[in-house]
Amino acid sequence: MPPDASKHETTHGTVEIFVDAAALACALADSFVDRAQAAIQERGRFIVALAGGSTPRAAYALLAMEPRRSAVDWKNVHLFFGDERCVPPTSDESNFRMANETLLEHVALAPEHIHRMRGEDEPAQAARSYADDLRATLGDQPVFDLVMLGLGPDAHTASWFPEVSIQSNLLVDAPYVPKFASHRLTLTPPVINAARHIVVATGGAEKAKALSEVFASTRNEALYPAQRLAPKNGTLTWLIDRAASEGLADIHILA
Repeated sequence: MPPDASKHETTHGTVEIFVDAAALACALADSFVDRAQAAIQERGRFIVALAGGSTPRAAYALLAMEPRRSAVDWKNVHLFFGDERCVPPTSDESNFRMANETLLEHVALAPEHIHRMRGEDEPAQAARSYADDLRATLGDQPVFDLVMLGLGPDAHTASWFPEVSIQSNLLVDAPYVPKFASHRLTLTPPVINAARHIVVATGGAEKAKALSEVFASTRNEALYPAQRLAPKNGTLTWLIDRAASEGLADIHILA
């Protein structure tokens, strides 16, 4: 960890604070490399669910460059997505397009190891198809080595939005999100919480209030969906910058 970063163990998981957005992106990229190396050494492959957003975009660009690119045995990596907008893969709003342009086109991944959510299909069918893909690759109870997530100013993560129901009996859901007047595709809480490692990366002063709400002792998962993050057997790590960490100081969990 850089000398200007800090690490805190909390009841909500491990919190690591970095000086700025650039340091945060480096930490996220390094976490990907570390988890990939460990998983491939232990189990022969690395299964990861990618996130959308500005911090992952910067991290993916770092992973596509040396020295990190050569530090990952890409032929043994399977890339999934934690969520996706219901748009074609060519759309500027597509998480797949962002990941493809920043990372996938630049590393030696087997095409069959890239598991895209088909946002252009009818939402419910797209969700069922992705669940079938998960089962075919990972079995009936999929376990990811790493799930990468972000946090929105409204305390959403993946495509779990406030006051939007997620069907936890499914592997993949296609909830309708009124604020966007559209459906989303998303892994459900049981799938994400089954992961060996969950990393939430978020930064900026606009995220400080959301973090304080998620970390508050009072739970309201309907209003603050990221409170649903509760690893069953794995770890939960929050990578944040100093601006976002201001939301945690008031509730004294980083003393």
